[in-house]
Amino acid sequence: MNILFVVLGLVLLILGGNWLLKAAVGFSLRLQIPKIVIGMTVVSFATSAPELIVSVKSALNGHADIALGNVIGSNIANLGLVLAITILLSTISVEKSFYKTDWPVMMIASLMLYGFIAFDGVLVGYEGVILLSFLIIFLIYLLRFQKPAVVDEMPEDDEMLPLYKNVLFLVLGGVGLWGGSELLIDGAVGMAKSFNISERVIGITIVSIGTSVPELAASIIAVMKKEKAISLGNLIGSNVFNILAVLGITSIITPVKVTDPGLLSNDIYWMLFISFLILPLNFIPVKMKFTWKEGLILISLYITFIVSMFLK
Repeated sequence: MNILFVVLGLVLLILGGNWLLKAAVGFSLRLQIPKIVIGMTVVSFATSAPELIVSVKSALNGHADIALGNVIGSNIANLGLVLAITILLSTISVEKSFYKTDWPVMMIASLMLYGFIAFDGVLVGYEGVILLSFLIIFLIYLLRFQKPAVVDEMPEDDEMLPLYKNVLFLVLGGVGLWGGSELLIDGAVGMAKSFNISERVIGITIVSIGTSVPELAASIIAVMKKEKAISLGNLIGSNVFNILAVLGITSIITPVKVTDPGLLSNDIYWMLFISFLILPLNFIPVKMKFTWKEGLILISLYITFIVSMFLK
């Protein structure tokens, strides 16, 4: 039953996130909000909704390790799994904004998270406010100075929907995300107990991979359609959002306390290592390109990470 709950929860989260995205784009077009603003704010929040809902509910229900594991695991999965599969399928050319803006901001966000939780093992309200404030500053900077770096991934989805459809997608998305998070968390906690696996391991593997499924699906579809709009910047943006928005908002609502020391002695270092590694990989062996060779390195590291989680 627990596995069934996890699968049903993931399906509902994916559907809910997609419906919410349609509603967000539909309302934005109806209100004539510029596409760049839609892409950087509304769409970013909508695609991060599964992580946000799961993390908030986990923390409120006393399962902070699932909340933290979900974000740390999602960030590792975005680079070690999603980016790896994308560049194994097709070479990605990297924009200069990668090492000038995107990568430094991701590393600053990652190091801020490390600084906040490494010493006292808890992420509290004022730290959440700092994380969220940094995100707002970053978004304002992007909107004012980095407009070309913002890519509309799925312009074919940008259609003006009738008002009743916008409302319907909004309601369905909200219900899907709420129901999916309930099922996923119940199933994940149940699996952790029945298999005698820690909530941290479940959060950082099954839950985090599940909430990264939308990014993975979008990346593979984009490659199959020969759409080069899927870029490294978008995945890095997802990582930035996971730390600054998801954990920022979660810790403002309720303190996120680490109970499994493995999150601080192992997992967060994996996140920092893989996040840092993509900078030198961007220059070696082929400058400003990610090819199948880098893809093999990243996916090998990700498999090593996942295997090590279950062997401990």
